[in-house]
Amino acid sequence: MDTPIRVVIAKPGLDGHDRGAKVIARALRDAGVEVVYTGLHQTPRQIVDTALQEDADGIGLSVLSGAHMTLFAEVLRLLDEADARDITVFGGGIIPAADVPVLLEMGVAALFTPGSPTRDIADWVTGNIRALEGTR
Repeated sequence: MDTPIRVVIAKPGLDGHDRGAKVIARALRDAGVEVVYTGLHQTPRQIVDTALQEDADGIGLSVLSGAHMTLFAEVLRLLDEADARDITVFGGGIIPAADVPVLLEMGVAALFTPGSPTRDIADWVTGNIRALEGTR
């Protein structure tokens, strides 16, 4: 029997708004994904450590603070440092269109901006997370 996809949903940095992250966590759970929600104000190190400890297949970052370039880059760097780039990083939040291709080039697998249907996000996670493992 296949084990469920397991993802860590995280709110890095000082952003205190987690409603969207909680909505995504619920949508993923409803789609059969195991979700570990880290809560607010997590450092990139805490997020990566949680993903490693939980044997996560993916990390979903919710960033509304404008620090998305720094926070995504640091999570990716720490995954590289831990030789854990098989953990797929995706995310969403307030991300300017000009930054999307840069983040994708860095290694973020997918980005979802405000208004993205939760069903589309859940479908992407269930259809892509394990398919992308080992391709980083």
